Amino acid sequence: MSPATLRGGCHCGNITVAFETAIRPQELSPRACDCSFCRKHGAAYVSDPEGGLAITVGDRAQLNEYRQGSQSARFLICRACGVMVAVLFEAEDGLYGAVNATCLENAVALATPQTVSPQKLGAEDKTRRWKKIWTPRVRMSVSGG
Repeated sequence: MSPATLRGGCHCGNITVAFETAIRPQELSPRACDCSFCRKHGAAYVSDPEGGLAITVGDRAQLNEYRQGSQSARFLICRACGVMVAVLFEAEDGLYGAVNATCLENAVALATPQTVSPQKLGAEDKTRRWKKIWTPRVRMSVSGG
């Protein structure tokens, strides 16, 4: 199957994503983290270890990067509208990411989210898991502010 680009972003449009994947949307399996932060944001993540992710921020001043738990991952949240769009992890071999599926324009075509419990893993186990399942080719462009 040829790659597709799934687009989305925050409510006000300050943070946008273009998620490149060869996985058909209905075969993507969103992962709903059961930690209190992700539950409060209603987040369910999609990624493709063979895909790519482009994140564009229009106004740097309206970007909030939040870390919690092991401090290994940084969550991208729009200060203007409050939407958590994606999560990133920086490894020695590059930037990895996962998109909050609820931010994708065609999120209704995705499978039902499956609950996962990464908070039960140690920091090394988390990062090892992320490197296996998250999208490895992340490009982030930030301007303004």
